Amino acid sequence: MLTYREAFYQLKTNLQPLYDEREAASVAHELLYHITSLDKTQRLLQKETRFSEDQQKQYEHAMDALTVGVPLQYVTHTAWFLAREYYVNEHVLIPRPETEELVLWIIENTKPRNQKLRVLDIGTGSGCIAISLKLAIGQAEVTSCDVSYDAIEVARRNSKKLNASVELLQIDFLDTTLHTKLGTYDVIVSNPPYIPVAERERLHTNVKDHEPGLALFVPDNDALVFYRAIASFGRQHLNTNGYIYCELDSGHAMECKALFEETGYKSVEIRKDMHGNWRMLSATK
Repeated sequence: MLTYREAFYQLKTNLQPLYDEREAASVAHELLYHITSLDKTQRLLQKETRFSEDQQKQYEHAMDALTVGVPLQYVTHTAWFLAREYYVNEHVLIPRPETEELVLWIIENTKPRNQKLRVLDIGTGSGCIAISLKLAIGQAEVTSCDVSYDAIEVARRNSKKLNASVELLQIDFLDTTLHTKLGTYDVIVSNPPYIPVAERERLHTNVKDHEPGLALFVPDNDALVFYRAIASFGRQHLNTNGYIYCELDSGHAMECKALFEETGYKSVEIRKDMHGNWRMLSATK
Protein backbone atom coordinates (compact mmCIF):
# COMPACT_ATOMS: atom_id res chain seq x y z
CA MET A 1 0.00 0.00 0.00
CA LEU A 2 1.21 3.51 -0.78
CA THR A 3 2.04 6.03 1.90
CA TYR A 4 0.25 9.37 1.83
CA ARG A 5 3.49 10.98 0.62
CA GLU A 6 4.04 8.46 -2.16
CA ALA A 7 0.43 8.71 -3.30
CA PHE A 8 0.56 12.49 -3.52
CA TYR A 9 3.73 12.65 -5.60
CA GLN A 10 2.72 9.77 -7.85
CA LEU A 11 -0.62 11.37 -8.69
CA LYS A 12 0.87 14.83 -9.11
CA THR A 13 3.46 13.49 -11.56
CA ASN A 14 0.91 11.49 -13.55
CA LEU A 15 -1.41 14.49 -13.88
CA GLN A 16 1.18 16.91 -15.24
CA PRO A 17 0.65 15.99 -18.90
CA LEU A 18 -2.89 17.39 -18.43
CA TYR A 19 -2.34 20.19 -15.91
CA ASP A 20 0.43 22.56 -14.88
CA GLU A 21 2.33 21.67 -11.72
CA ARG A 22 0.29 23.88 -9.41
CA GLU A 23 -3.07 22.59 -10.62
CA ALA A 24 -1.86 18.96 -10.58
CA ALA A 25 -0.80 19.41 -6.96
CA SER A 26 -4.18 20.96 -6.11
CA VAL A 27 -6.07 18.02 -7.64
CA ALA A 28 -3.84 15.54 -5.82
CA HIS A 29 -4.41 17.27 -2.48
CA GLU A 30 -8.17 17.35 -3.03
CA LEU A 31 -8.35 13.68 -3.93
CA LEU A 32 -6.28 12.63 -0.92
CA TYR A 33 -8.49 14.72 1.34
CA HIS A 34 -11.52 12.96 -0.15
CA ILE A 35 -9.98 9.52 0.46
CA THR A 36 -8.42 10.08 3.90
CA SER A 37 -10.55 12.91 5.39
CA LEU A 38 -7.24 14.51 6.40
CA ASP A 39 -6.25 17.99 5.26
CA LYS A 40 -2.84 18.89 3.84
CA THR A 41 -1.26 19.65 7.22
CA GLN A 42 -2.64 16.52 8.85
CA ARG A 43 -1.34 14.36 6.01
CA LEU A 44 2.08 16.01 6.20
CA LEU A 45 2.31 15.04 9.85
CA GLN A 46 1.34 11.49 8.90
CA LYS A 47 3.13 11.32 5.55
CA GLU A 48 4.49 7.79 6.09
CA THR A 49 1.07 6.39 7.00
CA ARG A 50 -0.07 3.82 4.44
CA PHE A 51 -3.44 3.54 2.77
CA SER A 52 -5.83 0.89 3.93
CA GLU A 53 -6.78 -1.68 1.30
CA ASP A 54 -10.04 0.14 0.59
CA GLN A 55 -8.27 3.50 0.31
CA GLN A 56 -5.73 2.02 -2.09
CA LYS A 57 -8.55 0.76 -4.32
CA GLN A 58 -10.25 4.18 -4.25
CA TYR A 59 -6.95 5.83 -5.15
CA GLU A 60 -6.22 3.50 -8.06
CA HIS A 61 -9.74 3.90 -9.48
CA ALA A 62 -9.46 7.68 -9.19
CA MET A 63 -5.99 7.68 -10.75
CA ASP A 64 -7.28 5.80 -13.80
CA ALA A 65 -10.07 8.32 -14.30
CA LEU A 66 -8.12 11.50 -13.56
CA THR A 67 -5.23 10.67 -15.88
CA VAL A 68 -7.56 10.42 -18.88
CA GLY A 69 -9.09 13.81 -18.09
CA VAL A 70 -12.17 12.98 -16.03
CA PRO A 71 -12.75 16.02 -13.80
CA LEU A 72 -12.07 15.56 -10.09
CA GLN A 73 -15.67 16.53 -9.28
CA TYR A 74 -16.98 13.54 -11.25
CA VAL A 75 -14.54 11.23 -9.50
CA THR A 76 -15.56 12.40 -6.02
CA HIS A 77 -19.17 13.20 -7.08
CA THR A 78 -18.79 16.47 -5.18
CA ALA A 79 -18.89 20.13 -6.23
CA TRP A 80 -19.30 23.28 -4.18
CA PHE A 81 -21.59 26.17 -5.07
CA LEU A 82 -22.13 29.16 -2.79
CA ALA A 83 -20.63 27.22 0.14
CA ARG A 84 -22.97 24.25 -0.30
CA GLU A 85 -21.98 20.74 -1.34
CA TYR A 86 -23.71 19.31 -4.42
CA TYR A 87 -23.72 15.84 -5.89
CA VAL A 88 -22.57 15.85 -9.54
CA ASN A 89 -21.95 13.23 -12.21
CA GLU A 90 -21.26 13.13 -15.93
CA HIS A 91 -24.88 14.06 -16.75
CA VAL A 92 -24.59 17.63 -15.43
CA LEU A 93 -22.18 20.53 -15.78
CA ILE A 94 -19.85 21.18 -12.89
CA PRO A 95 -21.05 24.37 -11.11
CA ARG A 96 -18.70 27.30 -11.67
CA PRO A 97 -17.84 30.51 -9.78
CA GLU A 98 -19.11 32.67 -12.64
CA THR A 99 -22.58 31.18 -12.16
CA GLU A 100 -22.36 32.01 -8.46
CA GLU A 101 -21.99 35.65 -9.49
CA LEU A 102 -25.18 35.44 -11.56
CA VAL A 103 -27.12 33.94 -8.65
CA LEU A 104 -25.84 36.59 -6.24
CA TRP A 105 -26.96 39.30 -8.67
CA ILE A 106 -30.47 37.82 -8.73
CA ILE A 107 -30.59 37.57 -4.93
CA GLU A 108 -29.39 41.16 -4.61
CA ASN A 109 -32.21 42.37 -6.87
CA THR A 110 -35.04 40.19 -5.60
CA LYS A 111 -34.61 40.05 -1.83
CA PRO A 112 -35.58 43.71 -1.25
CA ARG A 113 -38.90 43.08 -3.05
CA ASN A 114 -40.03 40.93 -0.10
CA GLN A 115 -42.85 39.18 -1.90
CA LYS A 116 -43.76 35.67 -2.99
CA LEU A 117 -41.95 35.35 -6.29
CA ARG A 118 -42.43 32.66 -8.92
CA VAL A 119 -39.09 31.62 -10.40
CA LEU A 120 -38.23 29.42 -13.41
CA ASP A 121 -34.76 27.97 -13.98
CA ILE A 122 -34.31 26.76 -17.57
CA GLY A 123 -31.72 24.01 -18.06
CA THR A 124 -31.22 23.32 -14.37
CA GLY A 125 -28.51 20.64 -14.55
CA SER A 126 -27.35 19.95 -10.98
CA GLY A 127 -30.04 22.31 -9.70
CA CYS A 128 -27.50 24.67 -8.15
CA ILE A 129 -29.16 27.86 -9.41
CA ALA A 130 -32.70 26.89 -8.48
CA ILE A 131 -31.74 25.46 -5.10
CA SER A 132 -29.62 28.48 -4.19
CA LEU A 133 -32.46 30.84 -5.05
CA LYS A 134 -35.00 28.82 -3.09
CA LEU A 135 -32.75 28.74 -0.02
CA ALA A 136 -31.95 32.46 -0.27
CA ILE A 137 -35.51 33.62 -0.99
CA GLY A 138 -37.61 31.33 1.16
CA GLN A 139 -41.00 32.56 -0.05
CA ALA A 140 -40.14 31.95 -3.70
CA GLU A 141 -41.89 29.19 -5.65
CA VAL A 142 -39.13 27.74 -7.80
CA THR A 143 -39.60 25.54 -10.86
CA SER A 144 -36.73 23.94 -12.79
CA CYS A 145 -36.70 22.23 -16.15
CA ASP A 146 -34.14 20.31 -18.18
CA VAL A 147 -34.21 18.25 -21.35
CA SER A 148 -32.20 15.48 -19.65
CA TYR A 149 -33.96 12.93 -17.43
CA ASP A 150 -30.60 12.12 -15.83
CA ALA A 151 -29.97 15.77 -15.01
CA ILE A 152 -33.39 16.08 -13.42
CA GLU A 153 -32.56 13.08 -11.22
CA VAL A 154 -29.33 14.77 -10.09
CA ALA A 155 -31.21 18.01 -9.33
CA ARG A 156 -33.83 16.01 -7.41
CA ARG A 157 -31.10 14.35 -5.35
CA ASN A 158 -29.58 17.75 -4.53
CA SER A 159 -32.89 19.37 -3.66
CA LYS A 160 -33.57 16.58 -1.16
CA LYS A 161 -30.04 16.70 0.22
CA LEU A 162 -30.19 20.46 0.78
CA ASN A 163 -33.84 20.51 1.87
CA ALA A 164 -34.95 22.87 -0.88
CA SER A 165 -38.48 22.51 -2.24
CA VAL A 166 -38.12 22.87 -6.02
CA GLU A 167 -40.51 21.64 -8.71
CA LEU A 168 -38.60 19.65 -11.35
CA LEU A 169 -39.85 19.07 -14.91
CA GLN A 170 -38.27 17.19 -17.80
CA ILE A 171 -38.94 19.44 -20.79
CA ASP A 172 -37.19 20.13 -24.08
CA PHE A 173 -37.42 23.91 -23.82
CA LEU A 174 -36.82 24.38 -27.55
CA ASP A 175 -40.05 22.48 -28.25
CA THR A 176 -42.52 25.35 -27.93
CA THR A 177 -45.48 22.96 -27.80
CA LEU A 178 -44.32 22.00 -24.30
CA HIS A 179 -44.44 25.56 -22.99
CA THR A 180 -48.05 24.99 -21.99
CA LYS A 181 -46.66 22.87 -19.12
CA LEU A 182 -45.11 26.01 -17.70
CA GLY A 183 -46.83 28.95 -16.04
CA THR A 184 -46.03 32.64 -15.61
CA TYR A 185 -43.10 33.87 -13.56
CA ASP A 186 -41.60 36.91 -11.90
CA VAL A 187 -38.04 35.73 -12.54
CA ILE A 188 -36.73 33.54 -15.35
CA VAL A 189 -33.10 32.46 -15.15
CA SER A 190 -30.96 30.30 -17.39
CA ASN A 191 -27.40 29.18 -17.93
CA PRO A 192 -28.12 27.66 -21.35
CA PRO A 193 -25.81 25.92 -23.83
CA TYR A 194 -23.93 28.65 -25.70
CA ILE A 195 -20.61 27.35 -27.09
CA PRO A 196 -20.60 26.91 -30.89
CA VAL A 197 -19.55 23.38 -31.86
CA ALA A 198 -16.63 24.81 -33.89
CA GLU A 199 -15.10 26.11 -30.65
CA ARG A 200 -15.09 22.69 -29.00
CA GLU A 201 -11.39 22.06 -29.60
CA ARG A 202 -10.33 25.18 -27.68
CA LEU A 203 -11.71 23.68 -24.47
CA HIS A 204 -9.68 21.65 -21.98
CA THR A 205 -10.05 17.90 -22.44
CA ASN A 206 -11.82 17.52 -19.09
CA VAL A 207 -14.61 19.78 -20.42
CA LYS A 208 -14.93 18.82 -24.07
CA ASP A 209 -14.52 15.07 -23.52
CA HIS A 210 -16.26 14.56 -20.18
CA GLU A 211 -18.86 17.24 -19.41
CA PRO A 212 -22.23 16.77 -21.16
CA GLY A 213 -22.18 18.22 -24.67
CA LEU A 214 -25.96 18.63 -24.51
CA ALA A 215 -25.45 21.31 -21.85
CA LEU A 216 -22.51 23.00 -23.58
CA PHE A 217 -22.83 23.22 -27.34
CA VAL A 218 -25.07 24.95 -29.88
CA PRO A 219 -25.00 24.89 -33.70
CA ASP A 220 -22.31 27.04 -35.32
CA ASN A 221 -24.94 28.81 -37.41
CA ASP A 222 -27.17 29.76 -34.46
CA ALA A 223 -25.21 30.52 -31.29
CA LEU A 224 -28.17 32.45 -29.84
CA VAL A 225 -30.78 29.71 -30.32
CA PHE A 226 -31.53 29.38 -26.60
CA TYR A 227 -31.50 33.11 -25.91
CA ARG A 228 -33.97 33.66 -28.74
CA ALA A 229 -36.23 30.97 -27.30
CA ILE A 230 -35.98 32.44 -23.79
CA ALA A 231 -36.72 35.97 -24.99
CA SER A 232 -39.75 34.75 -26.95
CA PHE A 233 -40.99 32.62 -24.04
CA GLY A 234 -40.73 35.57 -21.70
CA ARG A 235 -43.08 37.68 -23.79
CA GLN A 236 -45.92 35.33 -22.79
CA HIS A 237 -44.67 33.79 -19.53
CA LEU A 238 -42.93 36.66 -17.71
CA ASN A 239 -45.09 38.85 -15.53
CA THR A 240 -45.05 42.62 -16.07
CA ASN A 241 -41.96 44.13 -14.44
CA GLY A 242 -40.50 40.64 -14.19
CA TYR A 243 -36.83 39.91 -14.87
CA ILE A 244 -34.89 37.54 -17.09
CA TYR A 245 -31.32 36.65 -16.11
CA CYS A 246 -28.94 34.69 -18.31
CA GLU A 247 -25.36 33.56 -18.23
CA LEU A 248 -23.61 34.53 -21.48
CA ASP A 249 -20.83 33.54 -23.80
CA SER A 250 -18.65 36.65 -23.72
CA GLY A 251 -18.08 36.40 -27.46
CA HIS A 252 -21.80 36.86 -28.17
CA ALA A 253 -22.75 39.12 -25.25
CA MET A 254 -23.42 42.24 -27.32
CA GLU A 255 -25.50 40.28 -29.83
CA CYS A 256 -27.49 38.81 -26.98
CA LYS A 257 -28.10 42.24 -25.46
CA ALA A 258 -29.33 43.50 -28.83
CA LEU A 259 -31.59 40.45 -29.19
CA PHE A 260 -33.42 41.19 -25.94
CA GLU A 261 -33.72 44.89 -26.77
CA GLU A 262 -35.14 44.09 -30.21
CA THR A 263 -37.62 41.65 -28.63
CA GLY A 264 -39.04 44.51 -26.58
CA TYR A 265 -37.35 44.20 -23.19
CA LYS A 266 -36.26 47.27 -21.29
CA SER A 267 -33.34 48.01 -18.98
CA VAL A 268 -31.23 45.33 -20.66
CA GLU A 269 -27.94 45.19 -18.75
CA ILE A 270 -24.85 43.05 -19.17
CA ARG A 271 -22.17 42.59 -16.54
CA LYS A 272 -18.62 41.29 -16.46
CA ASP A 273 -17.54 38.37 -14.32
CA MET A 274 -14.56 38.20 -11.96
CA HIS A 275 -12.26 37.62 -14.92
CA GLY A 276 -13.41 40.73 -16.80
CA ASN A 277 -15.51 38.84 -19.36
CA TRP A 278 -19.05 39.85 -20.31
CA ARG A 279 -20.89 36.99 -18.63
CA MET A 280 -24.34 38.00 -17.32
CA LEU A 281 -27.47 39.63 -18.68
CA SER A 282 -30.55 41.08 -17.02
CA ALA A 283 -33.65 42.23 -18.88
CA THR A 284 -37.02 43.55 -17.69
CA LYS A 285 -40.46 43.15 -19.21
